Amino acid sequence: MRIAFLGLGIMGHAMATNLVKAGHEVATWNRSPGKIVEGTRAAASPADAAQGAEVVWLCVADTAAVENVLFGPDGVEQSLTEGMIISDSSTISPTATRKFAERVAQKGVQYVDSPMTGSKAGAEAGTLLFIIGGDEQAIEKLMGKKIFRMGETGKGQSAKLVMNLQIALIYEGFAEALTLAAKLGLDAENLVQLINASMVKSGVIEYKAPFVLRRDFSPNFPLRLMRKDIRLALEAAKEARVKLPGLETVEEVYDVAVEEGHADLDYAATLQLLEKWAGVEVKGEAA
Repeated sequence: MRIAFLGLGIMGHAMATNLVKAGHEVATWNRSPGKIVEGTRAAASPADAAQGAEVVWLCVADTAAVENVLFGPDGVEQSLTEGMIISDSSTISPTATRKFAERVAQKGVQYVDSPMTGSKAGAEAGTLLFIIGGDEQAIEKLMGKKIFRMGETGKGQSAKLVMNLQIALIYEGFAEALTLAAKLGLDAENLVQLINASMVKSGVIEYKAPFVLRRDFSPNFPLRLMRKDIRLALEAAKEARVKLPGLETVEEVYDVAVEEGHADLDYAATLQLLEKWAGVEVKGEAA
C-alpha cells in the first residue's frame, strides 16, 4: 500500500519504520528537517508526501498542527483525490476532528481518527492499541496489536482523552504517595512491591515505577504533551458541561512543572515538583 506518513516524533518515527518493514511504500515528512526513516521517500511537504498515496497517516503534536498539515500552505488538501483515506493518530480535539472530516469528505476522502496508546515501547514493537472513530476496516491491516472502534468519527479522540485523563490522575496519585512515603521514611522499592501485590496495582504504576526508581525522566511521553491532553479533556468537559475538579487540580501541577523547565521531560517528572515542595527525593537502590 502507498502511504504518506506525516510526523516523525517519538511515536511516528517508530510507526513509519514498522510500515516499511511490513513492505509498504512509504513517503515521510516532518516539520523539523533532518529526521529520516530508512527505506522511505523524504518528501518536501505534506502535499508532496500525499501525492499518489492511498492512505495519509498523521502523528503530530496538536490540533493546530493537524489543521496546518491538512489545510495550510503545501498541505495535504492539495493532493487529495476521491477514495483516499486519512488516518490521524495525533491526540486532538474531537470537535475539530469532526470538522476536518466534514471538509475532506467533500473530496470523497474518508477520515478516521486513530489515536493510540502503548507509549514508545509499543510503537517500536508494533504492539500499539488503536482507538478508532470512523470505519476501521479500511486501515485495520496497517495497525497494531488491537483495534477498539469507539463509534463514528471523533469518538476515537473522545476515548483517548478520557484514557489520558485516567493516566494523569493515576500517576499523580502514585507520585504523591511516593513523596509522602519518602517523607515518612518508607523505602520506595518496598512500597512499589506492596502496591503491585494489592488492589492498588495498575498498568500505569507497573510501567512507570522502574523509570521513577532509577530517576530516569527521559521522555517516553513528554510532559508538555500530557499537559496538552489534560487541557483538551478539560475543554471537552466544558463543552459537555461536566465538572472535573481532580483534573483541574492536576493541570495546575503541570503548569508549574512547565514553568520549572520540565516540559520536555517525561510526564513522570511531575514527581520532581512534589519532591521539591516536600524537600525529599524518591529513588530506588539502582538510582
